[in-house]
Amino acid sequence: MKYRGLSVALLISLLIVSLLLYHDLSTKEPSENKPPDAFVGIDVAYADLAEIKRLVEEICSYTNLFVIGSTGITRNATKLDEACQYIYDKGLSFIVYIERSPGSQWLEDAKNRWGDRFLGFYAFDEVGGKQLDLYEYRPVWEADNYADAASQFFSAINGTLNYMTRDYNSSVYFPLFTSDYALYWFDYKAGYDVLLAQFGWNYSRQLNVALCRGAATVQNKDWGVIIAWTYNHPPYIESGEELYNDMVLAYKNGAKYVAVFDSDKNYTQGILEEEHFEALRQFWQYAQDNPRTSVTVNDRVAYVLPKDYAYGFRGPNDKIWGLWEADAFSDELCVSLNSLMEQYGTKLDIIYDDGLELNNAYGYSKLIFWNGTVYVP
Repeated sequence: MKYRGLSVALLISLLIVSLLLYHDLSTKEPSENKPPDAFVGIDVAYADLAEIKRLVEEICSYTNLFVIGSTGITRNATKLDEACQYIYDKGLSFIVYIERSPGSQWLEDAKNRWGDRFLGFYAFDEVGGKQLDLYEYRPVWEADNYADAASQFFSAINGTLNYMTRDYNSSVYFPLFTSDYALYWFDYKAGYDVLLAQFGWNYSRQLNVALCRGAATVQNKDWGVIIAWTYNHPPYIESGEELYNDMVLAYKNGAKYVAVFDSDKNYTQGILEEEHFEALRQFWQYAQDNPRTSVTVNDRVAYVLPKDYAYGFRGPNDKIWGLWEADAFSDELCVSLNSLMEQYGTKLDIIYDDGLELNNAYGYSKLIFWNGTVYVP
C-alpha cells in the first residue's frame, strides 16, 4: 500500500506539471503565425476585382502586403473601398496606387476604418527612370547643366506630390511610395517617403540596392524592392527559383518591403504561376526561420558621387539625366564602383555629395569620394 500511495502522489505531481506546461505552451503564438521583419506581398496592376479577391484569399496566409496597383480600381470609390476592406479583413496591410488625390473625406475615412494597415499611396511610377530614358511624360525636357536639370526635376516632382497631398492635414498623413530603376537619390529628395528598387531585366541587383539603400539611409527614408519583369513578353517574370533568390537577397540587404509585380503588359491579368506562389511560401518561411538582427549602417561604407551627377549606371552607353551622353568621367566612376563592389559586396552603399555635412559620416564606417578623398570618422 505504501508503494501504491507513492505512485499516486507521483502521478498527481506529474499531471500538475504537465498541465502547467501545456497551459504555458498553448498561450504562446505559434512561430509560423508571426509575420517576418518585412512587408512581403504582391502588386496587382489589373482591375478584375473578383480575381483580386481570389488572389488575396490565396496569399493571405503567407504574405502581409497587397498593393492595389490599378487605376481601374483606385479611380472608382466603390471598388476601391470594397477592395481595401476585403484586404483588411484578410489581415493584410495595403498600399493604394493613385495619380490624383482621393479627397479629404476619403482620407479621413481611410484612417478611421483601416488604421495603420493602410500604409500609404503609391504615387506615379518610375519618375527617375522615365527621365533617364526620355519618356514622353517626364519632368525635364532640356537644361543648361546638371544643376539646372536637378532643380527642374525637384521642382516638377515636388510640386506634383504636394498637389496630390493637398488634402492632408495635421492628423491625416499617409506616406508616398513609388518604384524606380534609377535616380533614387533624386526621387527621395523630390518628396517620396519610400522607394522600391526594381529587380528586373539583367540589371545588377546589388548595384540598385546600393543606390537605393544609400539614398534612403542618408535622407532618413524607408526602402524596399519590387521584383518586376525580366522579359517584355510572356512569361514576363523570372522563374520561381530566381524569384525566391531575389527576395532573399533583398531581405538580407535590409529591405523593409519586398513585393512582386503581377500583371501582363496590357494590365488585364496576372502573370504569376504556381512556382511563383511557392517561392513566396518558401520565402515567408525563410524570413520566419531567419529573423533579422538590427541592420546597422556602421558595418557599411559609402561611395560618394558628385552632386547632381544623375548617371544611370546601366552600362557604358547610359546617359546623365537622359540629356547628356556618358563621358570619360562616367567610365572612371563605373570602374571605381565595380572595384568597390567586388571589395565590399553587400556592405557598399552609394550616396551623393549633396548637402553632406563636414566631418559627418552619417553612420558609415567610411566615406569614399569620387575624387579620391576618404573620410574615416
